[in-house]
Amino acid sequence: MNSLLRVPYALAGAVAQGLSYVTPEGDSKLQRGLVARRGILRRYRVWAAASRDLSRPLAWFHAPSVGEGLQALPVIQLLRARRPDVQVVYTHYSPSAEQFARSAGADYADYLPFDRFGLAASAISALRPTALVFSKLDVWPAFTETAARSNVRTGVISATLPESSARRGIIARYALGDAYRALDRVGAVSNEDAARLREQGVRAERVSVTGDTRYDQVWARSRGSDSPLVRSLRSSKVPTLVAGSTWPSDETRVFEAWIELRKRIPGARLIIAPHELSEAHLNGVAAWGHANHLTVSRIADPGAGGSDVVLVDRYGILGDLYAAGDAAYVGGGFHSAGLHSVLEPAAFGLPVLFGPRHGNSRDASVLIACGGGFAVGGTPELVWNLDMLLGSEKARDAAGVAARSMVQSGVGAAERSFQLVTELLDR
Repeated sequence: MNSLLRVPYALAGAVAQGLSYVTPEGDSKLQRGLVARRGILRRYRVWAAASRDLSRPLAWFHAPSVGEGLQALPVIQLLRARRPDVQVVYTHYSPSAEQFARSAGADYADYLPFDRFGLAASAISALRPTALVFSKLDVWPAFTETAARSNVRTGVISATLPESSARRGIIARYALGDAYRALDRVGAVSNEDAARLREQGVRAERVSVTGDTRYDQVWARSRGSDSPLVRSLRSSKVPTLVAGSTWPSDETRVFEAWIELRKRIPGARLIIAPHELSEAHLNGVAAWGHANHLTVSRIADPGAGGSDVVLVDRYGILGDLYAAGDAAYVGGGFHSAGLHSVLEPAAFGLPVLFGPRHGNSRDASVLIACGGGFAVGGTPELVWNLDMLLGSEKARDAAGVAARSMVQSGVGAAERSFQLVTELLDR
């Protein structure tokens, strides 16, 4: 890291670590993330003392949240299937990934300590990894540089760096330049990502285009999704929109458009999975439906598939529910947090609609270009597109085939990323 930035970066890390000791327990993501880091090095050491087999290589995967974890998951699964000699550690940054981390198939899963050089050295000393592999873009300078000095090979899979990313700014370049230069192998999503990563400092000969492992993950899920819940929803042969990961800014447009659409397609059904699943928010969605004379059921209610609005009140099932739809709306495109994943509905062959703020989503741009995705600027445009897709089987099928073909064309990234990780472990 640039010497001028070490002091403020270290100070920020010290403040964050200090807050972890004094923050009271609570339900907010900030509180959960801080409290969870109390005693984190002790937990690492306890696991290592009991379970670390130094005769076996250890692959340490880090993914900040669930989306990046889904990119790491196919590679972890290939390691488990083909390399039983390898131990796997999985770390994350966000509290929203706690449940996912426990199901990732690692020998040990926990939070990543704050990115301080002393903490990084202690964590690496405890776990003794052979390779440290970041998923997507969360390259932490202290951990990367410390790993390189400790003879731990470092790499990135499904690496992407959007043109508009703040990581391309001058301050970020100074902060991350040494870390990028220290990386041993980087598997970029696209040629454009590879070029931008070289500009950031990654050595040219260490970058290759391996693709995005999410394509493998969502493709496999779409091929194996036939749960009783999905079958019950599919049994109602009505035009269905699955609206996934919606924020209030999405729901305002979707609800307005849905009332207008029902005048044109009276039997149309809405399956909606809000991003926020608090009871207050779910009750607000139900109240909107009742106020507009729509029948509303929770997803687990008997006969829910026959309702006008099916409200999804749990996490972890949205990826399967797209199989019950004819078209999808993906949330985040009217929100500053950015667009959620459009790949899952596309893998099921659904045309995908989303809001205008999709500039950081390469997948959305590719979907638009191939005719499988549609960006909408507001309610009138959403109504027009929904009427076209739900009202015309020909238009819906053409867009759905284009969406599914786009996902299928990206399959194979998991195999290439597995080979990259294997090189790091065996070199």
